[in-house]
Amino acid sequence: MVLVKSYCEANSSISKTWLDEGISPCFYFTLVPTILLSIAFFLGTIYCIGYQKYGTAMEPKFIPRSSLYRFQFSISVLLLAQFLGGLLWQIITAATATGIELPGYVVLYSCFSTLGWAWATVLLTVERHRVLVMDRTRGHSTFLLLFWALAFSAENLAFVSWYSPHWWWRLDSTEHKVQFSLWLIRYISTGLLFILGLRAPGLPRKPYMLLINEDERDVENSGQSLLGGRQQNQSTWQGFRKKVRLLMSYMWPKGNILLQMLVVFCVGLLGAERAINVFVPIYYKNIVDGLTDGSSWHTVATTVCVYVLLKFLQGGGAGASGFVSNMRSFMWIRVQQFTNRVVQVQLFAHLHALSLRWHLGRKTGDVLRSIDRGTSSINSLLSYIVFSIFPTIADIIISIIYFVTYFNAWFGLIVFVCMALYLTLTIIITEWRTKYRRDMNQQDNEARSKAVDSLLNFETVKYYNAENYEVGRFEDAILKYQESQWKTQASLALLNQTQNIIIASGLLSGSLLCAYFVTEGKFQVGDFVLFGTYIIQLCTPLNWFGTYYSMIQNSFIDMENMFSLFEEEEEVKDEVNAGNLVYRHGKVEFENVFFSYRDGKEILKDVSFTVLPGQTVALVGPSGSGKSTVIRLLFRFYNIQGGCISIDGQDISTVKQSSLRAHIGVVPQDTVLFNDDIRNNIRYGRISATDQEVEEAAIAADIHDRIMTFPEGYDTQVGERGLKLSGGEKQRVAIARTILKAPQIILLDEATSALDTQTERNIQASLNKVCVNRTTIVVAHRLSTIIGADQILVLNEGQIAERGRHDELLTKGGLYADMWMKQQQAQDTDSSSDTEAKDHTSEKLQPPSASAGHHH
Repeated sequence: MVLVKSYCEANSSISKTWLDEGISPCFYFTLVPTILLSIAFFLGTIYCIGYQKYGTAMEPKFIPRSSLYRFQFSISVLLLAQFLGGLLWQIITAATATGIELPGYVVLYSCFSTLGWAWATVLLTVERHRVLVMDRTRGHSTFLLLFWALAFSAENLAFVSWYSPHWWWRLDSTEHKVQFSLWLIRYISTGLLFILGLRAPGLPRKPYMLLINEDERDVENSGQSLLGGRQQNQSTWQGFRKKVRLLMSYMWPKGNILLQMLVVFCVGLLGAERAINVFVPIYYKNIVDGLTDGSSWHTVATTVCVYVLLKFLQGGGAGASGFVSNMRSFMWIRVQQFTNRVVQVQLFAHLHALSLRWHLGRKTGDVLRSIDRGTSSINSLLSYIVFSIFPTIADIIISIIYFVTYFNAWFGLIVFVCMALYLTLTIIITEWRTKYRRDMNQQDNEARSKAVDSLLNFETVKYYNAENYEVGRFEDAILKYQESQWKTQASLALLNQTQNIIIASGLLSGSLLCAYFVTEGKFQVGDFVLFGTYIIQLCTPLNWFGTYYSMIQNSFIDMENMFSLFEEEEEVKDEVNAGNLVYRHGKVEFENVFFSYRDGKEILKDVSFTVLPGQTVALVGPSGSGKSTVIRLLFRFYNIQGGCISIDGQDISTVKQSSLRAHIGVVPQDTVLFNDDIRNNIRYGRISATDQEVEEAAIAADIHDRIMTFPEGYDTQVGERGLKLSGGEKQRVAIARTILKAPQIILLDEATSALDTQTERNIQASLNKVCVNRTTIVVAHRLSTIIGADQILVLNEGQIAERGRHDELLTKGGLYADMWMKQQQAQDTDSSSDTEAKDHTSEKLQPPSASAGHHH
């Protein structure tokens, strides 16, 4: 039996491209596989030769494990099976049924398509395991993206033949139903392959050579952003699902029924806008038809009123400034405020939960700038996605269905092709210009950080007469920022011009086609008006779609630093079942403690000591010996690497940090005050304290009389970081703050280092009263201040070199005795210098005659 008698059907030929209101199946199923197979073998072979000759096999550890890649590969295999299965089904049908011939183009289509897709699947596998060494791009090769795009576009051409009886759209026979099912598989599969191809899930996110270089060197400190995170030249859609899930949690106001109802109401208004956008052009068409057909005044007037009402609800087009959109924007204000508040509060709380190590390495200006941009971008991002992107896509889909249903498939094809080109080029160009936006943000951060650092160090700038230097540095940073800004704006102009060309081309082709049908008598004038109104209405959101996409892209870029702040892990965390510290007597124990700020350099090495309840232990030693580190570890700013720190037998790592710190008061060496009045700065020790208690604490810290000499007394503003107060005044405010807290354990980190001798003695007397019956650990530089300590620990290179009371250590004649002698000699030298200076001053003040007589 001869299954194939002719290449085309009996009533068709390869030369006929249009047959019965549709594309000729013989022409279509010959052209499409031929083009795809030619591209596959020509470009695919070149790529395969290039990968084999000039490429190298990727190490398995650099190949990402991706379920999406497995899905991508499975789709390719499914397409191969579909082509072979479809051919086998048609052969069996032609062999078993009488009067059915199998056209030759069906065999050619199946064979060519199978070969082309097999070659594309092979290259998909080659790209996953081999890479061009000099390849500086990421993602799939141009061949695969072009192949998938053409295949998907070819399947969309079937819509043009919507009314043709030679295609399967009517589903009036088993053959048509099977062919439609096979087409549906091809349509969905090629579309998914193209979309997944833009993301390239099976390939590394960064160039392979960069991965190798990063693997071969220590990258712990390289590539760190100003926030402590790593800046990567990756797509802003990386981790899109995670980012959107985080955003949605902020948008839906949990626990607030009123706001939840507002969200639902706003979504309902969004759906109403879509319906209004459909009926506005229809009623405009009815007005034109009514005027041209000679309808009654009552009918035309009613139609005009309905049209104006719809136009009032819609606004200027595309849902802009209409009654519905204004109502939705008004209702959304509270939801937007909720999102903004929750994001800022959670981020602020998260920053306070980060470790001291992170805060010491941060740049304040950069962090604040990132928070500002990030929180503002969240609101704009939600607004663009929910109220711009989704509605625009919905309008496009509705318009395609409407044009195909009420006009013909050509208009739907024009809208679809225009949309596909527009979105594809928008995505490609926007992804390309992302690097410029990211670089502009980095330069902006640099400029702001330089400005903040310079202003915070205003006095230092004045000391060294470096105003011109600071201004020059800031100007250089601004120039770099403006250069990046120019690149960003120029690439944006290129994007806008490309979008305008595509929209204008679609509008021109559609208008000419519609005008042609009107002149042929197939359409009425009202249909042309309907098309023009609808297409312009559609082009408006489509024209803004690129802006929305760019804004979303920019918002994601602006949010990257904020997300990196959220992703910073807390170094010091409470255990899951951590309890409160049960304070009994105040016994502090260090048992074999090891600690290092960085790997390789230990700050404390096997440190062990005990502070009995009510005792005062002093820590002395050269700079960098680990004295202040002991204070920080006891306050649990860091986790130790070995040993145990306990209070009353309770390991401080097993109790809640808040309960631990509630029992400990610290007077730091470098006191930084809030930009508030003195009363509130002292009250910070205990927020609930009364004014009388604040003043009593100030009296105990020997600063009350000094405060009363200020014109505004306790209401005196201390300035940023307390710069309006002297070093001694700031230190006494810190001491008063700690006295007000009334802790059971007191840590003094060189608390009197910034005070003069007389004030130091007064403060020491006050501290001695405060520390009575309290466990106290003192870090001291002046050994004279810790003579009365119950125990003195001498630290040297992270170890306890000596321990004992003052007299015992002097008797030993060791490191402590040497430090004591050097300080005594320094004090004697200072005293003699002061005496000589006074004598010299007195001599200069004597009258000339007396001075001359004495000289004689």
